[in-house]
Amino acid sequence: MQKSNGKNKGKNGAKVKASPALPKFKSLEEEVEFWETHDLTDYRDYWQEVKDVKIDLAPRRLRLEDELAQQINKLAHQRGVSSETLVNLWLQQKLAETLKDEKRQPRVSSRRHSTSSESNLKRKVGTSQYA
Repeated sequence: MQKSNGKNKGKNGAKVKASPALPKFKSLEEEVEFWETHDLTDYRDYWQEVKDVKIDLAPRRLRLEDELAQQINKLAHQRGVSSETLVNLWLQQKLAETLKDEKRQPRVSSRRHSTSSESNLKRKVGTSQYA
């Protein structure tokens, strides 16, 4: 973000305290932690008007177990976001983590067959837990 050239004046024309400097974030996680403990309104000098924002989201259908969907909805509500936003964030994080791990470890091409569809799913996803 860049600092705007706007004047630091409030609604009544009185001077408003200048925004503190924003830190340089090394990662998305670091920035998320920062904003979880800071108020965006304290950084008004960094605001910029944005026009014509386009977010390309394609609607997808995923079948979820009822209990899983309820837990996701509950967590999303607690965090003040939609369940779609929360699931998108989790999927982005897991994908980035998986791709990073795959770059470090060459893939061994061996197929194991299992009779359980759940164990197949766990193997494909690369985790032993769903939650």
